[in-house]
Amino acid sequence: MTIRQLPETLINQIAAGEVIERPASAAKELIENALDAGARRIEIATAGGGKTLLRITDDGCGMGADDLTLAVRRHCTSKLEGGLQAIRTLGFRGEALPSIGSVSRLRITSRPQTSSEGAEILVEGGRLTPVRPAPANRGTIVEVRDLFFATPARLKFMKSERAEASAISEVVRRMAIAFPQVRFVLSGSDRATLEFAATGDDRLERIAQVLGRDFRENALEIDAEREGVALSGFAGLPTFNRGNSLQQYAFVNGRPVQDKLIFQALRAAYAETIPQGRYPVAVLSIDIDPALVDVNVHPAKSDVRFRDSGLVRGLIIGAIRQALALGGDRASSTGTAGLMRAFRPEGGSPSSAPWQRPSAASASSAPTTATGMRPFSPHHGERPPGDWSLDRSPYRPFAQPAGWPATDIAATSPSGSSGFAEAAQAAFASLLTPSARSDSRDAAPAPEELRHPLGAARAQIHENYIVAQTEDGLVIVDQHAAHERLVFEALRRGLRERPVAAQTLLIPDIVDLPDEDCDRLMEQAEAFRPLGLAIERFGPGAIAVRETPAMLGKVDVPGLIRALADELAEWDTANGLSARLEHVAATMACHGSVRSGRRLRIEEMNALLREMEATPGSGQCNHGRPTYIALKLGDIERLFGRS
Repeated sequence: MTIRQLPETLINQIAAGEVIERPASAAKELIENALDAGARRIEIATAGGGKTLLRITDDGCGMGADDLTLAVRRHCTSKLEGGLQAIRTLGFRGEALPSIGSVSRLRITSRPQTSSEGAEILVEGGRLTPVRPAPANRGTIVEVRDLFFATPARLKFMKSERAEASAISEVVRRMAIAFPQVRFVLSGSDRATLEFAATGDDRLERIAQVLGRDFRENALEIDAEREGVALSGFAGLPTFNRGNSLQQYAFVNGRPVQDKLIFQALRAAYAETIPQGRYPVAVLSIDIDPALVDVNVHPAKSDVRFRDSGLVRGLIIGAIRQALALGGDRASSTGTAGLMRAFRPEGGSPSSAPWQRPSAASASSAPTTATGMRPFSPHHGERPPGDWSLDRSPYRPFAQPAGWPATDIAATSPSGSSGFAEAAQAAFASLLTPSARSDSRDAAPAPEELRHPLGAARAQIHENYIVAQTEDGLVIVDQHAAHERLVFEALRRGLRERPVAAQTLLIPDIVDLPDEDCDRLMEQAEAFRPLGLAIERFGPGAIAVRETPAMLGKVDVPGLIRALADELAEWDTANGLSARLEHVAATMACHGSVRSGRRLRIEEMNALLREMEATPGSGQCNHGRPTYIALKLGDIERLFGRS
């Protein structure tokens, strides 16, 4: 068989199969070129999910006629002046434009800032048209039409237009987070316009544009550095979690990446604070010397390799856990928002007023209760002027149904009319038991008690929920979830401060493993001993286990050892044993904490609140659920239309 050189067009099409996987891949490459050109405004227009049309317009430095000719040739780039050891740009391969041009109809129009006229070049299925003059603003317009028309087989593997359009939107979101100083506009016939205004140095504002305003209120700032590797960004509270990992973003030297090591470290950092099947929300940015990271791993440039992966993983886990320890006792604002929605009328808004009178038709058709009174049902609008009267209101509070104590409320009012005067309310005082009346008078807390973050306990509802009053609102605490977290933290603190009790095996377990796994385990043997695990070498290809952690009870020793060996092989760390011990501690905490249905005295409630304030991570239980919900006085006033 004779070896021959492939044609240039076929070479480009092969490269396109690696670099341009779908329309979103083309959008990513073109947006990266615009950012490398110094653009401050980038507009993306699509049609047919990017398969019919993909147009990128930027206000960057632009290209002249000579540069356009080279730009559509393979391995022609302006971004590798320092070689592969000093890559500081998003693009560097010189393959994107020729690859796109080989499988589509590509048009590039550009004008540099120093020129008074622009130039244009066309590439159709790999065939070039000579450069020609063209009118253009400063910057570059790259228009891709009929993507993959030259390789129809690839079109068969494309997803629906909606799915492809969504993938392009996700690319734009990632780029927008990475470059808050750039304005992005995404539009087209197949989508609603999506715009991210430039926020300059306010990175959290840009993140809030992409992830929603809730993230700003539920984010913890991350700022750490170790041995020349800097980590910054924001991590969501454990209770601010999602059902998938789509709101996890990672960047290395400003490059959006989908690196397995980073996301595994993120998951490990939240290991004992988020329930299984839920995912944290986070935006992490790693700044590292380009010589210490290899971005030339995959044609899509979404994977990277760190020279010291253990350092990066440890930095991520340590920084996030420290942030959670310092600020993770907060409860997410989504709990408060959910409470507000639950109290709000169906379809209502925070500013809804409960005074609008229903129409005659709606009033006549409104359901009634067994007492003959219409149920309270607030409506939108303002209190009607003029002829509104409490006596005729369907929502008057003093109608006396059958069985109500015979009290002349009108007679108790100084004006002779029913209302909310103190004398009128005195009629209801007779309905309260003596103990209830004394409780209501004597339960007022001292002002200094209200200054605590979680306030002073006022009541216990349904033998499970503590209602506390603060200076500017109230707090509702799940007593079982809160105490469960406190017990777990105490147990975990004990695990860290003293060696774990070990259980000696009468007959050592012998576990057969490859020699390399045995070597890795023996290197960590001294680290395992404080955790109650004693191992030693038992000839070639075997490990003898003499002691196991007592709190694990009857344990699958071979399974435990093999899991630790696999973890060491992949991550060069062995946190699996610690995780198992903490899982047992969490189970013990769940069964040993204050149970739902137990009545607590005021002193016990306040003691629980004070301990929560002093315990890191008390804002969520061991299963990731919130332990309390805070409601500000302003929120309460909005519920009653007072603000």
